Amino acid sequence: MLVRRLTAAALVRISLAALLAGVSSAASSWGDEGHKIVGAIAVHYLTPLAKQRIVSMLGADIDGLTAHTIVAETTWADKFRDSDRNTTNVRSNRTRNWHFVDIEITAPNLDAACFGHPVLPTGILASAGPASDCVVDKIDQFIADLKLATTPPDECLIALKFLLHFVGDIHQPLHASDDRDAGGNRKDVTAAGFSAGNLHHYWDTAFVESFGTDPFVVAERLTAKITNTQVTPWSKGRAADWGLESFWLAKAHAYGKLPAPNAQGQYRLSATYVADATTTVSAQLSKAGVRLAWILNDIFGKPLARCLRWSSLAAGTGA
Repeated sequence: MLVRRLTAAALVRISLAALLAGVSSAASSWGDEGHKIVGAIAVHYLTPLAKQRIVSMLGADIDGLTAHTIVAETTWADKFRDSDRNTTNVRSNRTRNWHFVDIEITAPNLDAACFGHPVLPTGILASAGPASDCVVDKIDQFIADLKLATTPPDECLIALKFLLHFVGDIHQPLHASDDRDAGGNRKDVTAAGFSAGNLHHYWDTAFVESFGTDPFVVAERLTAKITNTQVTPWSKGRAADWGLESFWLAKAHAYGKLPAPNAQGQYRLSATYVADATTTVSAQLSKAGVRLAWILNDIFGKPLARCLRWSSLAAGTGA
């Protein structure tokens, strides 16, 4: 128990100054806006009890990486990973692989992409797990920690913040696929109306930003289009199912519809590609929000929910 609590304490003692010196946005999945859209959609589907408990937990957060609302905390895991990028790289190296699952397009193998699914040693919680692991496993592990009666409060908070982020990550198709190009990071692309960049950045950020600059407005617009007949089938499965779903979307759309590169090795995306990609991205953001709420309702929306030693703490008020 002492080891677990010291690990958690080390994780949450983060310097804001180090964050400002070291953050790199290029590696952020979905970008901050995409994750906030997922969070805002999830808030819409949370039960009142689950929302109250989650807001209370986040209201007790003391680190300075993000504001302590549900939507803001969806970006925490990226900021945590990047907060020492230009210093010791301990956090970056420890958690970098947790954000994705690089399933190879030509020879898909989820087990290989998850480093053989390393088993956590007895008594070790997810936040202290090995660096060589994938987003599929980390989602399952942090859910398990949040359902475990013996998980210390500080570890509950860390598990929640990672979970808020990783459910978004696994729905980004290029966080679940690889064409020997670092998930699209080594494919240079251009498209009318967009700044030149790499394929990963387009799917992370550029296509999301084309929906608008206010994540709450975009989330409201996407939520209005989600029907009850979609919510029911989306609200099932496990992280492995969602990772494979994202993989096949990447294979069929992100990679499958790419034009041939030009003589300089650059891909010029057509208006048809962009339209198809933005449709896929909007659907994935919507699914991620619904599924995040479904997970959180299952954890926090029940009378005997675990990780509730936060009940005596002052509840926050924001979403």
